[in-house]
This record gives sequence, structure tokens and C-alpha cells, in this order.
Amino acid sequence: MDPMTDDRSTRHEAHEIAQWLRRHPRFLEQFPDLAVTLVVPKDGGASASLASYQLEVLREKNRELTRRLHELGENAQLNERLAVRTHQLTLALMRAVTAEEVLQTMVAVLGEDFAGDAVRVLLPIGPATPANLRAAIECLGGVPWLLALPADDARLASVAALMAAGEPCCGRPSAERQALLFGGPGGERLASAALLPVPGLGLVAMGSGDPNRFYPGMGTLFLRMMAEALATALARSA
Repeated sequence: MDPMTDDRSTRHEAHEIAQWLRRHPRFLEQFPDLAVTLVVPKDGGASASLASYQLEVLREKNRELTRRLHELGENAQLNERLAVRTHQLTLALMRAVTAEEVLQTMVAVLGEDFAGDAVRVLLPIGPATPANLRAAIECLGGVPWLLALPADDARLASVAALMAAGEPCCGRPSAERQALLFGGPGGERLASAALLPVPGLGLVAMGSGDPNRFYPGMGTLFLRMMAEALATALARSA
């Protein structure tokens, strides 16, 4: 191709682009990264506004990166605190000797170290219930946090699928679950809950008056670890 023809074609395309940009003055708002890469003439004048815009875009990006870094730092600190508390809970459960001590430890730690406004342990009782767990239920008597129900109790239908799935659930409990787990004085004040299925044994529920304390979509790794630690501690207890 003739260099002169190629040069004229390039100038023609540039002219068309310039005309298109004049007809779409808000184009750079949709592509701020493009504005940052443009080379601005250094003679000032009309280009000053574009240079200012580029600077503002860079400043906004810096503010966004700073905000994200701050969020990452806060999340890291929160996860570290949760990891330490979960570890301490596991150690406390390991020190418990009997099944009733294991259950009492679990309830006490969830209420104190994890700020649960109400903690409940639901244990469906059937032929497969271990002897040590039956003895613990008899020993603990009528403590308000222990809900020992026959395995065929109709009220267990509201949590049957949850216990079968084995995955923790967070959020505002349904009316049926609220009545089953937190029925009685003060239960109506609980606005959110974390439900921890304990493999093969039952369910631990932790309620809060704060509607944002436990919410759908929140991470459940530590909740699952706590439930597994409880199941292991009960299996090795007397």
C-alpha cells in the first residue's frame, strides 16, 4: 500500500472517531479506564479538563482499592478471632469427660464466647440414640436449653431435611422452627439464628436478637467445624 494513501486513511479514521466522540460526550463515563490511558497534550487549554478527569479517575480507583484493602483486613481479623474461638471450643470439648459435660460446655461457650442470646440443643431420641447420650439427658434433667424429643415427634418435621443434609443454616428461622427451638419466654425477641446439624445426633441452635447477626449466605465453615467437634467429643465421652 502507498504510504501516502495509508496516512490519509489513518487521518480520515481519526477524524471520524473525533466526530463520533463529539456526538457522544459521555462516552468516557462508560469506559473510565480508557480515559486514564489517553495521552493529553501538555499545552493546557481545553485538555486541562480531561487531565483533571484522569486525575479524579485515578483518585477514585485509589479510594476503592483502599476501601477493599480495609475490608480484607477486617475480614482477616474476624476470621482469626473465629479460628481462635473455635480452637478454644474444641479444646474445651476434648477436656470434657462425660456426655453431659460435653453438652454443658458447648452451650456455655456458644453463649459466652460466641455471643449467642439463646442456645438450644435438640436431641431426637430413638432406638439408635447412644447409651451415654441417654444417660446425659437423664442426668441433665429439665435444663431449658436441652430439647429431648421422641424421634417420631411431628414437630421435628421442620428440621428433618436440615439434619439430613448436615449443612449449617443461617437466617431468620421459620415460624415452625422458631416455635420448636426457641418457644417460651423471650423466644419472640430472637430475629436470626444459626442452626448446626450434629451428624447422627441432633441439632444445635444459636439465636440472636440482632437480625443481621446470622444471615443467609454467610460463611458456615466455622459452624460446621464446631458441629463436627461436638459430635466427636460426644462419641468419645463416657
